[in-house]
Amino acid sequence: MDSYSHAAKYYDHLYHFKDYSREVEFIAKIIRKCQGDGEISLLDVACGTGVHIKHFRDHYFEAEGLDLSPQLLDTAGKRNPGVRFHKGDMTCFDLHRKYSVITCLFSAIGYVKTISGLESAAKCMADHLLPGGLLIVEPWFTPDAWRPGTVHTSIVDEPDLKIVRMNTSAVAGRVSVLDLHYLIGTPVETSHEFEKHELGLFTAVEMSSAFERAELAVDFDPEGITGRGLYICRKEPSGA
Repeated sequence: MDSYSHAAKYYDHLYHFKDYSREVEFIAKIIRKCQGDGEISLLDVACGTGVHIKHFRDHYFEAEGLDLSPQLLDTAGKRNPGVRFHKGDMTCFDLHRKYSVITCLFSAIGYVKTISGLESAAKCMADHLLPGGLLIVEPWFTPDAWRPGTVHTSIVDEPDLKIVRMNTSAVAGRVSVLDLHYLIGTPVETSHEFEKHELGLFTAVEMSSAFERAELAVDFDPEGITGRGLYICRKEPSGA
């Protein structure tokens, strides 16, 4: 079962503060600097509800999406009519085509959980790149940056929808654990939902090594689009 099986329909409400347009503007400049002004085919891995894709299309990129959650993909498809969306696991998908750019944003790479999962995802995404193509990945927290034993709350306060999401962050070895409790109020009822999210905690060396093993040249921007950094990896052209 995917991590967002219960609260997927509230995803966009919970992340209303996220500036997708600014993030895509930042990434689009990197893409154009490296790839020029020609046609760009882009696959957004772990695309969620497709908001990044919507803005990538505004930059005239031919975009597709992949995600493990049918619920999130349903929302993404409604948001982006005519765009191809694929249900798949980032560690083992095969779409039978290659792309100019592959993105994996909003720290979704953490869901691979283990080093072997990270390496499988890196290789799988690299295998879907055209020669000279870019893989752009926003990491999750490193082991040193994760703070277990801290409490977090997100609030949605709309006229007909109230949500309080609360969790205490934990750690199990090299895996961060988020026990997300949702109290959801609508004009019909107040209900409770629970999700458990587990994301691997990888060092910068482990991240870079996984991309290098996938035969990608790696550059790291320590700030990135949200302060968590950004890996910009390039597949060398054939014969290089």
